[in-house]
Amino acid sequence: MGTIQIEGLSRSFKGTTAVDAVDITVQDGDFLVLLGPSGCGKTTLLRMIAGLLEPTAGTIRLDGADITSAASKKRDIAMVFQSYALYPHLTVYKNLAFPLTVRKAAKHVIDAKVREIAAILEIDHLLERRPKELSGGQRQRVAVGRALVRDPKAFLMDEPLSNLDASLRTQTRQELARLHRRLGATFVYVTHDQVEAMTMATRIAVMNKGRVEQVGTPMEVYDRPASVFVAGFIGSPAMNLIPASVTTLDGDVHLAGSDFAAALWPGETVDIDVVLGVRPEQLRVLDPGESAAIMFRVDVDAVENLGNEELIYGETEGRRVCVRRPRTSHPVPTGPTLVGLDLDCLHLFEQSSGRRLEWRAEDSGSPAAGPAASAVAAPAASAQPRPRQAVAAAH
Repeated sequence: MGTIQIEGLSRSFKGTTAVDAVDITVQDGDFLVLLGPSGCGKTTLLRMIAGLLEPTAGTIRLDGADITSAASKKRDIAMVFQSYALYPHLTVYKNLAFPLTVRKAAKHVIDAKVREIAAILEIDHLLERRPKELSGGQRQRVAVGRALVRDPKAFLMDEPLSNLDASLRTQTRQELARLHRRLGATFVYVTHDQVEAMTMATRIAVMNKGRVEQVGTPMEVYDRPASVFVAGFIGSPAMNLIPASVTTLDGDVHLAGSDFAAALWPGETVDIDVVLGVRPEQLRVLDPGESAAIMFRVDVDAVENLGNEELIYGETEGRRVCVRRPRTSHPVPTGPTLVGLDLDCLHLFEQSSGRRLEWRAEDSGSPAAGPAASAVAAPAASAQPRPRQAVAAAH
């Protein structure tokens, strides 16, 4: 077992709150990635789980046992550092054996475990080498192997791939994901790289300014971001975010920006300022005469050809907008271009709080915002949108 429960965990440094009342449960066998920009508190959170930093408040439980104040060596948790922290004067064999040697395990037990882990990580041919004779990827595997020989309840990893080049990062990502599936162990992994998070995690905790913005599977945080921050952080290029407002007009919930207006679905709502979000791949350049549920003009100023696809950049309402589409034989010229999206592609966020809006027909047609709001910004089953002609975009 390796279930980690974090409740109300906080840490302050000289009056600055680095981690602010975090609540997360890491289930046994999870590969949880703590994802966020530099300075968001993810490494501080990891170091508190490891016992290297004392929390200002809150509790940490491992399989139900309170380990908040336990010494790091008594937590049955292994950590892989960004620098790997290998002993340069010891061979790979002795680096791997070190945790068991400290525990005074029998020599035959140590030898069997070291060779088993070395075979799993495909470094058994390197056992007599020293760290300076290894590549970055090999050193990373030795660091992971040193953690594995202990059979801990959980593994903590602090940006272990940051020192590798791009091609080696890709290869090592795949190796770590395969290793997790093979072991079925609990991993907590810190990174600012969303590609690492999306490709390896079973769940992602997106952090911002010491707080957790959203916890979910990679697809949940991509398809249903809980806040403007998550929407803008996850995805490359990021989600397009455009200011707008929602109101009631002629019995329909209506969405309007400075360059577009559209009826969304039947119902009523309080007037609210919102942010319209749409992924670049869900926007499309409209051909002459073609329409969409929501349409607006983009002043295109750059087109990037990536071989299999192209990225079209421009501005609307003072905001940068990106359209991603397969490469075509008819490139988009610079200048005003009409783009559109369908209703099932839109995301709505409350401007004042930045939180996701979900539609609740039972609440008199009022959208609701809050940390728990995670459904797609679309009406509930009792208020499905009916087909209707979109209001023409302003010229």
